[in-house]
Amino acid sequence: MYFTALLARTEDGWEASDTELDNVETLSDLAELAREASDDDTVIVYIEQEDAWFGIVRIEGEEDPRIYVSDGAAAARSSYGEILTREILGADLDAELDELESLDLDGTEDGEPLADDAAEGDESADAAESVAVPSAPVGDGLVLADLGLSERELRALDGDALGVIADALGATEILEAVR
Repeated sequence: MYFTALLARTEDGWEASDTELDNVETLSDLAELAREASDDDTVIVYIEQEDAWFGIVRIEGEEDPRIYVSDGAAAARSSYGEILTREILGADLDAELDELESLDLDGTEDGEPLADDAAEGDESADAAESVAVPSAPVGDGLVLADLGLSERELRALDGDALGVIADALGATEILEAVR
C-alpha cells in the first residue's frame, strides 16, 4: 500500500493534495503529473510504502527531477520505487535487471540446459549479486536542504518522515488535510 502526496509551492504558500499514481509508469509520467499541479513553482512528490521506504521527487519547472529514496533496496522491490531507483542508479542497473529477467526459474538463460562447466553455472548467481542496490539512502540528499531540511536530517528520518518534512516546509496543517 502506497501513500502519496503532492506539495506545490505557490505565491500563497504550499498547497497539498493526495495524488493517484495509477497512470505513472516512468519518471517522465511522474514529472508531468507534478508539473500539471504547478507550472514553474517547486513541486514535491512524496511516495511512501507502508513505512518500508519513502521517496521524494522534486520538480522545478522544466529542470530534471531531483530524487531521494530512503532505502534503495526496499524501494527497488516495489513498482514505484523501482522507477526512482532505476533513475538514481542509472543504466547499469537497467542492464543488470534485464539480464536477471532473462533467466528462467531453473537458473538458465532463455531455457537453455544447464552447462556442465561449473563456472558457467555461476553466471546467474554472479548477475544476481551484481544488482546490489544498497539498503541505505540513495539519491540527492540535498533535495530539501534549501527548504529547511538538511541532508543529515533527511537521512536520519524514519517512521513519520512525511510529518518531519511537512514541518520543515511549513506545510503541516495543509498536509494533514490530505492525510
